[in-house]
Amino acid sequence: MFDPGRLTALLVAVSFAAGLNLYVTVAVLGLLGRFHVLNLPPGLSALDQTWVIALAIGLSVIEAVADKIPYFDLIWNAVHTFIRVPAAAILAYQATTHLSPTEHALVTVAAAGIAAVAHTTKTSARLAVSATPEPVSNAVLSASGEVAAGGITWIASVHPYIGASIVVVALVLSFLLVRWVMKGARRALARLRGQPATSIA
Repeated sequence: MFDPGRLTALLVAVSFAAGLNLYVTVAVLGLLGRFHVLNLPPGLSALDQTWVIALAIGLSVIEAVADKIPYFDLIWNAVHTFIRVPAAAILAYQATTHLSPTEHALVTVAAAGIAAVAHTTKTSARLAVSATPEPVSNAVLSASGEVAAGGITWIASVHPYIGASIVVVALVLSFLLVRWVMKGARRALARLRGQPATSIA
């Protein structure tokens, strides 16, 4: 069983992964638990059930297809704003029932926040890529999100602190990426309105 520090580090990584691709994250957690690579917290023990793993894998396949269709992927990700973030919070909530009420609440809120940052970054990147006419970059970005979700979850299951450190770096890069995308969007709007680009901060 993880001690509180290792469990928190694991949840930091898992929350970020869930913000990228919830279904891959749940499938990897379930498989790691099933093959005894990861000792799942009691609150998450259901994840290693066959039907949960099968459902997560099935939804992962559906998302893999939907997430590679230009413009439809934007609708898919918009809908999943209301799925990935709450699901990350629920995973953290279930995993930390043994902590004090204050720690329990803080970890749950932090998990939701981390998942929201990851999800926002992914959506912002998809908005930028969808503007390009060719489909290759769209598919590459989608696949990289799937690989990142699975990879971060696996690394964190073996080395929680390394996984959490990777996420901290990713969070910083996410902030910079979202800021860059937002500045680009403001410049585009300014051009449409006939304002000089130099006036946009």
